[in-house]
Amino acid sequence: MKPSFEIKHNLLTLPKEKETDVYHKELNLISWYGKEEKLDIRGWSDDHEKMTKGISLTEDEFIKIARAGLKELGGK
Repeated sequence: MKPSFEIKHNLLTLPKEKETDVYHKELNLISWYGKEEKLDIRGWSDDHEKMTKGISLTEDEFIKIARAGLKELGGK
């Protein structure tokens, strides 16, 4: 079964690590199967037809993870 999703807003697109890579990483606000929008991090093909496994987070979950990462990295 092909997943049903709607990318509501692209927040960040990272370049492919190598020119030969099929996927690039994106941070998007996505609605999966018509449900509430979540922040989503995963790899996407240029046409958004294929994707890698990723993670979808609520805003609160995303903020907690981002704060923990910044704390660990010394606020960099």
